[in-house]
Amino acid sequence: MENNNENRYDNGAHVMNELFSEEIQTGMRHIQEISPDLWDMIVSFGFGDLYARNTLSLAQREYITLTALITQGAFDQLRPHIHASLKIGMTQQEITEIIIQCAGYVGFPKAVHAMGIAGEIFKNYNEDKSNS
Repeated sequence: MENNNENRYDNGAHVMNELFSEEIQTGMRHIQEISPDLWDMIVSFGFGDLYARNTLSLAQREYITLTALITQGAFDQLRPHIHASLKIGMTQQEITEIIIQCAGYVGFPKAVHAMGIAGEIFKNYNEDKSNS
């Protein structure tokens, strides 16, 4: 399969559709308005080149991504990836355990912050599930 820029972008858009709800994707698109070039890099490289690779599953990639985001303290990015993790079938217990594991390596302040974010998302997720 040819790996031209259009194909990379299409692959990335496909992966993003698997991971993120339309609401989250709409929120992410503000980057496209500010910098179409950066948006293309995010979709083509981040999701088209990295996430679309075959060796690891999307769940395995999300384990790595959640860990990396917690390690960096990139909590704005953590939110959509927790949503994505739930969307692709990861459990709340798995996400919680990832955060607990990070506490020993990145410190309690980052882990506590991440757990607070996860708790908010879980609450809304559980309410949405019970209302459907």
